[in-house]
Amino acid sequence: MAGDIILELDRLSVGYTDEPVVVDFSAAIHEGSVTTVIGPNGAGKSTLLRAIYGLNRHFSGSVRFFGRAIEKLPPRERLKLGIGFVPQGRCNFPLMTVRENLELGAYTLRGPVVVAAIERVLAQFPLLAAKLSVLAGNLSGGEQQILEIAMVLEAGPKLLLLDEPSLGLSPANQDQIFATIADLRGRGLTVMVVEQNAHGALQISDTGIVMELGRLFMAGPAAEVIADPRIKVAYLGGERT
Repeated sequence: MAGDIILELDRLSVGYTDEPVVVDFSAAIHEGSVTTVIGPNGAGKSTLLRAIYGLNRHFSGSVRFFGRAIEKLPPRERLKLGIGFVPQGRCNFPLMTVRENLELGAYTLRGPVVVAAIERVLAQFPLLAAKLSVLAGNLSGGEQQILEIAMVLEAGPKLLLLDEPSLGLSPANQDQIFATIADLRGRGLTVMVVEQNAHGALQISDTGIVMELGRLFMAGPAAEVIADPRIKVAYLGGERT
């Protein structure tokens, strides 16, 4: 069961240049939950995740993490507080081995903590332990995504932000990623996902958020979002009545 609120967004407006992309957005994310954000291209989903991590321009509103206002903090400070971010697209070092990627993923750590962090994620993801000497670029798409998640998990985040983790993957690899997300929740991690595979992600989520044109369109239990006729038609392949 989800716990207390870990992240609270209150009337948040963020963007990149002179105009906000996400406007007057409010939401509360509960500890130990998986929240999936869906919506059409250009709805502001990735911009929202980047804003939580501090990667774009803040216009107004607040971002509170465990009750602390963080909207003015740079990304490195948010990472220290316990927010991890895996951006969209491949973000590993393809010509380096899995081991070398994990060593780089622990760049914020020092001394014996580095070894402990690597051992922890290898225990969590045995498939990486079996491929330590393999170049990251030679892994499957799903394995590369898991490597990138593992690299971020080395810092021990309390909230993990995932931007389109299943994008471009085969159905089998997508299933692997969704199973990994569900397992992370089982280990007590809070996860917020932006996903184009709405049905697959919502099935393993506690909460669903729907965005349209930079604004909140709908939010609620994932089962209710899946069952909503409007969402079925727009994102889940349902038929118009």
